[in-house]
This record gives sequence, structure tokens and C-alpha cells, in this order.
Amino acid sequence: MNTTPAAPATPAAPAAPTASRYRTRAISASRTAATAARVLRQLRHDPRSIALMLLVPVLMLTLLRFVFDGDTRTFDGIGASLLGIFPLITMFLVTSISTLRERTSGTLERLLAMPLGKGDLIAGYALAFGAVAVVQSLLATGLAVWLLGLDVVGSPWLLLLVALLDALLGTALGLFVSAFAASEFQAVQFMPAVIFPQLLLCGLFAARDTMHPVLEAVSDVMPMSYAVDGMTQVLTHTDMTADFVRDAVVVAACALLVLVLGAATLRRRTP
Repeated sequence: MNTTPAAPATPAAPAAPTASRYRTRAISASRTAATAARVLRQLRHDPRSIALMLLVPVLMLTLLRFVFDGDTRTFDGIGASLLGIFPLITMFLVTSISTLRERTSGTLERLLAMPLGKGDLIAGYALAFGAVAVVQSLLATGLAVWLLGLDVVGSPWLLLLVALLDALLGTALGLFVSAFAASEFQAVQFMPAVIFPQLLLCGLFAARDTMHPVLEAVSDVMPMSYAVDGMTQVLTHTDMTADFVRDAVVVAACALLVLVLGAATLRRRTP
């Protein structure tokens, strides 16, 4: 009979905190603000991105105004719609590439190994780029209305609201698609898949009710359609209408939904 006493059991070592534990934590205002401040500091040292976000919409609107120099009614008809579309496109490009660059450089890996959740990260990015979107929308709206002579029946502040919501939507879409790209080139390739169909079906080139019924149904679920409809409401009505409120709420809700999806699909590293 073996009388050798059994070795005492080694107590299990406490589990090391993992990134997944931190990613399930509730969003913290302090961590979100710190992330936003870091992104803004990085943007300050990236003049090309700043120029793309702030100057390109202004330059495109100016070019459009002089393209229709002999037909100001045409500029009035499509200028307001493009006032919302240009910020969406530029914010989509800059946000998707910037987020992907952080992942491929290993920055996201290091950040998510700290007590920083995905929600904090996405909210911080949205806050930082949202601040830039405010400046972008102010510049573009002010230029279009007070310098280029865009004739609107309603309040220019409503134009500004829709332009800002569109820029935030572009930011959310950029954060979302960056999770599925392995390189900056792939991030740019998402633009034809995500932006171009909305651009063609939003009602800018043809009224949506004149399209094929299938295309009209598809356009009804695309947020850019509601952005263009909201701009049209400002062009044709002196007061805020119920349709305008619906359009603005749909664009804002889509931006929020895409941000949530972006937080759920964000990857720490690129394979």
C-alpha cells in the first residue's frame, strides 16, 4: 500500500485580465474623451487629411457653382443636395483609412490591451471626427448660402443640420467598413460598393418615384435618400416640416446604428 502523502494542490493562478474583458465594459466618458483628444492630436499633424475634410467640399461646391454660372436655378436645385453628399463622401474616406492605419500599425492592438473597450474607441473616433464634421459643415454651408448665393426658402441652419448629420453618417460608415479592409487600397475600394449605389439612387439624378419599382424600394432603405429629401424640404418650405423631421431622424438613427455595428465588428489587428 502506498503511504506517500499526496502533493498539495497548487492553487490556480488568478486569470490575467484580457482585452476581451475590457471590451465588454460600459463606455466611459473619460476614456472616450481621451481617445478623441488623441485622434485630434494626430489629425493636427496630418495636413492632407485636414485639407481633404475641410477644403474639398468647399472647392467642389465652388466648382459646381461656376459650372452652372449661366443657370443658377440648376445650382439651387442640386447644390443643397451635394452640400450633404460631399461631406459624407470625404468623411467616409478619411475615417476608413485613418482607422485602418491604426490597426495595421498595431496601435489598436496596444490600445485594446489597456482598459479601453471597443465602445470607448468607436465613440472617441466618432467624437473627434464629429468635431471636424461640425467645422466642415459650417464652412460648406456658409460658403454655399452667403458667398455662392444658394437660394433656399427655409432656414440655412436646417441645411447645416442635415450636412452635419451626413458627415456623421460618413464617419460611421468609414469606421464600420474599416473592419473589413486589409489595406488602405481595399478601404478605398469599399467606396463604389457603399457610396456609389446611394449616390445613384438618392434622387439626385432622377426623382425616386420615377425609378423602376425595385430600385425605388432599394432607395427607400438607403440613408442618403433621406438626406437628399431633407435638403429638398429646406429648399421648398419656409418652416420645418414633419417630413424634414422624419428625414433627419432616419439619417441620425442610421449613423447611430452603423456606429454600434462598427464597435461590434472592430478588429484588433489585420491578419
